[in-house]
Amino acid sequence: MKPIARRGLGLLLLIACAALWLLTSGMSSRQRRSRTCQGKGTLDVIVSDSLERRFVAKEDIESWLEKEYRAYAGLPLDSVNLDRIEHIILSHSAVRECQAWLTDDGILHVELSQRQPVVRFDEGSNGYYADESGFIFPLQSRSSADVPIVDGKIPLTVSRGFKGYPENAQEKEWLMQIIGLVNSMRGSVWEGNIKGITVDGQKNLVLIPREGKEKFIFGPPVKVAQKFALMKAYYESVVPYKEAGYYKTVDLRYKGQLVCR
Repeated sequence: MKPIARRGLGLLLLIACAALWLLTSGMSSRQRRSRTCQGKGTLDVIVSDSLERRFVAKEDIESWLEKEYRAYAGLPLDSVNLDRIEHIILSHSAVRECQAWLTDDGILHVELSQRQPVVRFDEGSNGYYADESGFIFPLQSRSSADVPIVDGKIPLTVSRGFKGYPENAQEKEWLMQIIGLVNSMRGSVWEGNIKGITVDGQKNLVLIPREGKEKFIFGPPVKVAQKFALMKAYYESVVPYKEAGYYKTVDLRYKGQLVCR
């Protein structure tokens, strides 16, 4: 076949493919306009980390969309605003990531992951979590997380229902230090032995063990490894030679020293 003929045949084939694509895409658009979203009765929700925590369930997604998006059921598929649906779901503090999409059968699919708290703060009438990044969000009514609890004179300005990062640089630094502390406890003997962390009036952390009457004055949440090494030395070198409850406080704030009272 001559080169000119081959080029002509190739051009005709290209035009035919383009025409076919335009025809099928046009049919697809018309079909999507004629098909409608089926609504919450068929809503498909996947919570990817539901085995780890149960802050959000399908019923919550149905309720949020019903209240905030309202009439998405019955809308043509190409009229459903998926960006808005994702924004509504992401506006709820326990949701970390979200993706929404529609299939041609009219079913709305939502897949999401939840925030993973690493520490909980208890101020009496106000309680909240913080995740690994320092993002603060309220306690959740559906479930709670088994994480270390910090109470007392917490140096954070967090109003009820707040979600986000601390605006004050000093508060953010302190929060990240606390997260570093609880991370260092994870998987160690201290994770099971420390039942509570209290902040006293001088902003010192006071660690309360599950066994024994001692309270460990930890000071600020810095030099964590050094202070836990002192705690270990106390249990190994002091406790075996003293009767239970002999000391009430063990001060860890001084380098290489245990001050027991």
